Amino acid sequence: MAIATTEIKDQKKKINYKDEILRLKEEKNALILAHFYQVGEIQDIADFVGDSLGLAQKASDADADIIVFAGVHFMAETAKILNPETKVVLPDLEAGCSLADSCPPEDFKKFKQKYPDHIVISYINCSAAIKQLSDVICTSSNAVKIVESFPKEQKIIFAPDKNLGAYVNKMTGRNMVLWDGTCEVHDVLEMEAVIKMKAENPEAKLIAHPECKAPVLEISDFVGSTTQLLKYARETDAKQFIVATESGILHQMRKENPNKEFFIVPSDETCACNDCPYMKKNTMEKLYLCLKNEVPEIKLTDQVIEEAKEPINKMLDISRKLNII
Repeated sequence: MAIATTEIKDQKKKINYKDEILRLKEEKNALILAHFYQVGEIQDIADFVGDSLGLAQKASDADADIIVFAGVHFMAETAKILNPETKVVLPDLEAGCSLADSCPPEDFKKFKQKYPDHIVISYINCSAAIKQLSDVICTSSNAVKIVESFPKEQKIIFAPDKNLGAYVNKMTGRNMVLWDGTCEVHDVLEMEAVIKMKAENPEAKLIAHPECKAPVLEISDFVGSTTQLLKYARETDAKQFIVATESGILHQMRKENPNKEFFIVPSDETCACNDCPYMKKNTMEKLYLCLKNEVPEIKLTDQVIEEAKEPINKMLDISRKLNII
């Protein structure tokens, strides 16, 4: 029995996940999509790496038999909504989202009923059930322009991220009603840590995701989505950056800018990191097993797909018209 167990362990060790994933991808006509917050080795093996808008756009154009979504649950749901006939799998079904969880559908339905003359613009970081209750979806890349595409007099509920909603209110001069939800990865970042890092790195540019709290955004040199933060890091002449978002973005930043330094704002004093525990549930082994066995599969009813697809398509249509990429 001991010999057999040793042999099994040795066989497991011999698996080259990268080679096997690439082989299975070709064999099964699979498309691997990965978010910037995934671990570096998953980003490197993906067919496309992007933020929520880019991934939604890529998913909407997918021509594959299987979509493997290396991200979190709501992202895989979005891919399924946009590709109802395609099998969509997620390496770890427990890869959820604190922001999506902060907006329970039944509670939001009651909240929405208080404002019958308001339309609902929901951040894509929400469940399919919340998308069903929305008029249009947005991402951090296009939130300001999506809101501005509606007349000033249009009353709006913005869900589920109150920090992003407050930022959009400030940028547009609107007074949207905000659902009280946050992302634990961004909301946890405190001014004290940011100020300390700025003092230690006075030449560094502070760049932040709009899901951060307002005080952090107010002192930032640049605020933008993950894609916009990457673009800013590439194009500005600064050599040092303090980054207020999830640690996974550093992989692409360092690849694209080998002669620049990047420092992540830590979530607490125990480490120099700020990792999303859900994003990091996905591993190369789970990605391999997911592609090999084609599970866990994302399954949604026809009604959910039909109702949730409409507000997503509205976002994609507005983005195309406004040339938002």
